Amino acid sequence: MNTEEQFKNIISHCKEYGFIFPSSEIYEGLAAVYDYGQNGVELKNNLRTYWWKSMVQMHQNIVGIDASIFMQPKVWKASGHVDGFNDPMIDNKDSKKRYRADVLIEEYIEKINSKISKEVLKASERFGEKFNHNTFLSTNERVLNYKNEIDRIEVILKQSLESGELANLKKLIEELGIVCPLSGTKNWTDVRQYNLMYSTQMTATDGESELYLRPETAQGIFVNFLNVQKTGRMKIPFGIAQTGKAFRNEIVARQFIMRMKEFEQMEMQYFVKPGSELKWYNYWKNYRMKWHLSLGTNSVNLKYHDHLKLAHYANAAVDIEYSFPFGFKEVEGIHSRTDYDLSRHQEFSGKKIQYFDNETNSNYTPYVIETSIGLDRLFLLQMCENLKEEKLENGEIRSVLKINPNLAPYKIAILPLVKKDGLTEIAEKIYNDLKFDFACFYEEKDTIGKRYRRQDAIGTPFCVTVDYDSLKDETVTLRNRDTMEQSRIKIDILGKMLSEEINWKNLLSKL
Repeated sequence: MNTEEQFKNIISHCKEYGFIFPSSEIYEGLAAVYDYGQNGVELKNNLRTYWWKSMVQMHQNIVGIDASIFMQPKVWKASGHVDGFNDPMIDNKDSKKRYRADVLIEEYIEKINSKISKEVLKASERFGEKFNHNTFLSTNERVLNYKNEIDRIEVILKQSLESGELANLKKLIEELGIVCPLSGTKNWTDVRQYNLMYSTQMTATDGESELYLRPETAQGIFVNFLNVQKTGRMKIPFGIAQTGKAFRNEIVARQFIMRMKEFEQMEMQYFVKPGSELKWYNYWKNYRMKWHLSLGTNSVNLKYHDHLKLAHYANAAVDIEYSFPFGFKEVEGIHSRTDYDLSRHQEFSGKKIQYFDNETNSNYTPYVIETSIGLDRLFLLQMCENLKEEKLENGEIRSVLKINPNLAPYKIAILPLVKKDGLTEIAEKIYNDLKFDFACFYEEKDTIGKRYRRQDAIGTPFCVTVDYDSLKDETVTLRNRDTMEQSRIKIDILGKMLSEEINWKNLLSKL
């Protein structure tokens, strides 16, 4: 299965098994907007819970808030979003479709990286055990030419973005022969900036004619810095975490839930003493990578990507990228934002936003380290990483979501073998006993084999089958999702077994 087929299979699986549906589908849908189904919302909630526990519960000096989506419009003026929250856009005159110019160039670079990967694969197959990956990359002439071309393109891209010379972006697109994915032509317009914020209006009596749907959750943290610091008696360094919806008028909204107009962020702003920011930047950079690995994600599929273009307020920035079927893409960003945010809000509000340090007996504006992860992208990462197609001994193919048990929508499925002879009564009692502590699924319909397959597909780590022996000895058949091994277990120790296998401590202790 090639990468395009793999991605189509993931999208199809998400709909077929109740993870994600196109929004308003009976009315032909809405572009780049999706609804999470009955299994998707459980997985999403579990991902959010793990992030919150690892960032807030596991740190004495990090607390959480839930700021409003609507904010005073001056907030977005101070943050720079009103004047500078733009993407470089380019239209194809034939297809009438709009694209981000920098994304088109980055996708071209990814194609060159794919060529390098193919060269490595061919060489490894040719030389076998004698093949040295690093030596090949540093000596093969074709690979070196590819790498030099990538470096050249990245330099031009970075310089053009930093200088605002958008004409150079178009020139580069034309030089590289980049075509529109739909029309296949190179008939491009000039590149121009496009503001991504959605605006709305309140009634005239509210005193504000125009409001914005927040394009990020971070500003709600910054404007509440003093409130949290004083009421929580927080001492530097400390963090404020938040999860919630954000909205961006993405023109290039594609690749399923990878880039949407309405999405959810999980962000933490860590306030530190000026001069210590790079130490904490490296700490959070390493911690967040460790967090992703704790979920079982293959380290080969994760990498750091330092920003080509630093935002004007940052002195360090890196993305954690995952190898999706369409290439390495950002899942999380770690940024050293200096004191820009608090200083800007101090300037525009006229309120003093500083921290009094008892040790030095002085006031200062804290610097900020930000960790920001897209929950929807994290969801897609889990599907790409864990959805497997396995060929069984009998030739049958099973789809199985080998997700971490703590994240699974349901932890256990209770399945009576047949709907008679008292088996359903035993199964229902097991369900009612376990439902207080675990998300349980109960099903009577279809053969036991078909029910196992459905549970495999949604990622349920354990299935319990109540059969005729259960009437005699109060045992059930316990089936493991990953190994498909079955064993008999006493009904009265099911809860204890699940508590040992599925609890947040198993994950949190890895951090």
